[in-house]
Amino acid sequence: MSAVRTVLGDVAPGELGVCDAHDHVFFASPRLPGEELRSVTAARAELTAFRERGGGTVVQWTPYGLGRRAADLPALSRETGVHLVAATGLHQDVHYAEDVLAPLRGRAAEVFVAELTEGIGTSGVRAGLIKVAGGFHVLDAHARWAMAAAAEAHHATGAPIAVHLELGTGAPDVLELLCGELGVPPHRVLLGHLNRSPDPVAHREAAASGCYLAFDGPSRAHHATDWRMPRAVQDLAEAGHGDRILLGGDTTTAAARSVDGGPGMPHLLHRVAPRLALAVGEELVRRVLVTNPARAFAVEWR
Repeated sequence: MSAVRTVLGDVAPGELGVCDAHDHVFFASPRLPGEELRSVTAARAELTAFRERGGGTVVQWTPYGLGRRAADLPALSRETGVHLVAATGLHQDVHYAEDVLAPLRGRAAEVFVAELTEGIGTSGVRAGLIKVAGGFHVLDAHARWAMAAAAEAHHATGAPIAVHLELGTGAPDVLELLCGELGVPPHRVLLGHLNRSPDPVAHREAAASGCYLAFDGPSRAHHATDWRMPRAVQDLAEAGHGDRILLGGDTTTAAARSVDGGPGMPHLLHRVAPRLALAVGEELVRRVLVTNPARAFAVEWR
């Protein structure tokens, strides 16, 4: 049977409730010095605020080597009542020093599989998805290496692959590599940051492939494309792709958290979802927040 792999174990897809399909409970990158998400106290408060707005699940796209704090996630999930899904995989190479990547050379897929099936480090917490990333309109050698390892791990486990599209670009190349060359079924691929490149033709082409499209980033002040998102979702729904859409907050800095003065996770449900409902109706918003993620993250685990 299909199940979503959370930090507390596998759960039935119907148990997720309202889902923030792309966010970060913890995140730390040398590319963003001084902006780390490391505070357990702040994470607890943020998840509680999300829960109070009706949230049920947060999918953390923080991959290998970027401060996942996997061992802290189970207690946070229990204390706040929010399901958490952790990630394995790799971000762009600019987020890593070589000494972090060196241990993965020649064995990245093996590590991804272990984190999906056995646990992240010694935490015992299993990841429920694989995160990878492309560049601006291109896939460099690092991205191709990471995606090849992700595809191998997918074939071994069934795990979905979530893709950071830099400024929303590069979807055709990603799908050509993952789904074409590497044989990953399109419905196991989630493309992130489509909101950053509001191109309706590109959106429809990506959705027609059968992959999921994540509009994620209302907490990001430097990617202020929220005002275009309702029209983008409406266009996709009218083209018959309402079952391909996901929403997320993508909170990556402490200042963006609601408990630190930013919009944070609750903004997705407090402001973004109601505004989207005005454009496309409550029924479609519920599909995007509840039905679609339950299907996107559910796996017949191998």
